[in-house]
Amino acid sequence: MIMAIDMGNTNIVIGCIDDEKIYFVERLSTDTSKTELEYAIGFKTVLELYNIDVKQIEGAIISSVVPQLVNVIRCAVEKIVGCRPYVVGPGLKTGLNILMDNPRQVGSDLIVDAVAAVKVYGAPAIIIDIGTATTVSVVDKNRNYIGGMILPGVRVSVDSLVSRTAQLPRISLEAPKKCIGKNTIDCMKSGVIFGNAACLDGLIDRIEDELGYPATVIATGGLARVLIPHCRREIIHDDGLLLKGLKILYDKNADNNQGGHAC
Repeated sequence: MIMAIDMGNTNIVIGCIDDEKIYFVERLSTDTSKTELEYAIGFKTVLELYNIDVKQIEGAIISSVVPQLVNVIRCAVEKIVGCRPYVVGPGLKTGLNILMDNPRQVGSDLIVDAVAAVKVYGAPAIIIDIGTATTVSVVDKNRNYIGGMILPGVRVSVDSLVSRTAQLPRISLEAPKKCIGKNTIDCMKSGVIFGNAACLDGLIDRIEDELGYPATVIATGGLARVLIPHCRREIIHDDGLLLKGLKILYDKNADNNQGGHAC
């Protein structure tokens, strides 16, 4: 069993996974003011909630889009599991051919998602990660990562709308009963939920038009469960996709000493 951690702008996803199953997926708030000890306590608490003994953990791997927290999280993990974790980035083998203008600029979470999608669902694939930002990654039929797009996240859009309009209230992220809203709150919910779902449907259509062939579509991220049921395209919801990708990368690099070592 390994500990897998993905550090996002809003949440840190933590889970334990082995070759058989994912034992849990939980989220902690990303906070740049926290110390390594505070994060270590948070990780240890999550493990205890699921009755995971640290002795069962043979190693760890981290992906991050928050560079200033990488060393803090790395040290926190070392305190808990007693070994230096791998960190997704330069020097770590991914097996993915990245056809981008600057491959080093591609977010580590996008690489991890793509690695998992190709391994679990095959190529071509369109991977949608719905979090602080909504990201779309495309892997072609030759298993090349060829690019994608970045959209404002659902919550970011709502927060921006509310903060810039005096009479619009904060809303919960749930679909109204009808698409055509009859009051302000339902109108906002419809715009947010159905609008974003329609956006994803449209993007998938355009991507497949550009590829010239259909692709398997997989969605993950904290808000995927909210949006995906309202999309008209067939989309596989896999909340554990990123953890699966981290496990794949851990196994791929377990026999070398670049970026970490097994306990």
